[in-house]
Order: sequence, then C-alpha cells, then structure tokens
Amino acid sequence: GGLDIAFLGMAQTDRYGNVNVSKFGSRLAGAGGFINISQNAKRLVFTGTFTTKAQLDISAKGINVIKDGKQPKFVNDVEHETFSGNLAASRRQPVLYVTERCVFELVEGGVKLIEVAPGIDIEQHILARMEFEPIIEGEPKTMDSRLFQVESMGLMQDLLQCPLPDRFSYQPEDNLFFVNFEGLTVRTLEDVENIRLEVESRLSPLGRKVYAVVNYDNFQISSEVIEAYMKMVSEIVDRFYIEVTRYTTSSFLRMKLGNALEDRDVAPHIYDTRDEAVKRLKL
Repeated sequence: GGLDIAFLGMAQTDRYGNVNVSKFGSRLAGAGGFINISQNAKRLVFTGTFTTKAQLDISAKGINVIKDGKQPKFVNDVEHETFSGNLAASRRQPVLYVTERCVFELVEGGVKLIEVAPGIDIEQHILARMEFEPIIEGEPKTMDSRLFQVESMGLMQDLLQCPLPDRFSYQPEDNLFFVNFEGLTVRTLEDVENIRLEVESRLSPLGRKVYAVVNYDNFQISSEVIEAYMKMVSEIVDRFYIEVTRYTTSSFLRMKLGNALEDRDVAPHIYDTRDEAVKRLKL
C-alpha cells in the first residue's frame, strides 16, 4: 500500500508546488527513487532551507536572519519537474513544504503559506525572497517556538496526554461531530466506558442525531476489550448518528476495524483521509 508518510528534500519549488531535485544547469543529478517514493506515499513532507547559504541566528526566541542567501529556492518554474504539484493536488495527496522560516501547504491553485517562524517578517524575509507570491488566507500561524530551542520539545508527552474531552468537537452549522482518536490506546473496559460517557454527554442534550467523522490514525486497542468496544460503537451509532465515516492512513488498521465492524453489522466506511471521510457523508 505504499508509505503512510515520506519526508524528502527539495532543491527548488515553484508556484504550482512542483519540486526539482534532479537537474541544475548542465548538471544532471538524477531522480533515483525520489519519483517512486513521492508518487506512492499517502502524505508528503518536503524539507529544505528557504534560500541557499543564508546566515541565521537560531535561538529559543526564533530566527534572526543575519544575511540572506543570494539564490531563491522558491521560483516561478522549477528547472526540472521531479515531482508534480498539479498531479498531487488532483489526487488530493496531502503535501507540506517545510523550511526553517515558514511552512507551505499544497492546495488547489498552488502553495499556501500556513506557518511562519517567530522573528520572521513575512514581507521582508519570505515574500521578498520568492519569485512568486504564495496563497495567503488570513494570518498564518506562528511555528511552535519549541522547534528552535536546544531542549527536547516533549512531543511524546503532548501526544500521550491529550485529555479525552479534548478529542470531541461538534459543528452545529453542519450538524457534524468530530471524534479524534489519533494516538489513543484503549486498554481497559473503563477506557471503553469513558468514551461512551463522553459521547453521551455531548450528544444527548442535542435532542437529534448527527453526522460523525472519526480519526483512527495510530489508534490501538487491546484484544481483551475489542468486543466491548465494538458493542459500544454499535450502540452509539444506533442512538446518535445519522451516518458515520472513519479514516486512517494505516491499511492494516482499516482492514482490522472494517472486519470488526462488519462482524457486528455496522457499516465500516473507512477512508484514507479526513477530507475523503467528510466528503463521503451525505450532509
């Protein structure tokens, strides 16, 4: 099924999200396995410096550009198309372009500026150093300042300690209920009951059924409680959901969950991405 996610370098990126790593002037570096990996990975993250040979001061406060590089890496048109942004966008392949000073996302129509590092001025340090103007909607987020410190970011603690109540959200305008089980491990019958109680507390007061989308990325469940969990899921579906879709990038988990749900006469409807899961709902 290919890779769930791939991290690759980038030498040049253009306004369409195309990436060049294979040809520079008269020098042909070649693509190697780059094309195979980038075409088949479910998600892509391209990484590289924003310009060539910039002098930067990086601290816990963010980035101070002492002297910028002479050669821009975000150009109007790449010299050689090793990766096609247009093709990836048409396939709805999630793609990020991560640099030390900002992050872009591939969207329909080009690349969108979504994050900026602390200490970086968008006009002076980003737009003035690109050959094209990226898509900007509203104010880009500030990159996590922990990225620029010497100490560990403590990501494991963040991921493992996401409180259960924070994993549920309801959008009344769409009558849409999101359940984020990413990184969650269900080990005990108490875990199962806590999930049931949390869903009931959110949806019972509404007095109507809702559409639901469940994120199962990196979800784990003990074999001792899977029967109780699936029974709980079946009851929740009957009581509260008009329709529910699920998604995970893991082919194995899609198969495992799909079989378990079908054994209990629950339609699985499991997809690769959140966008696809939402799109499949008959809102």
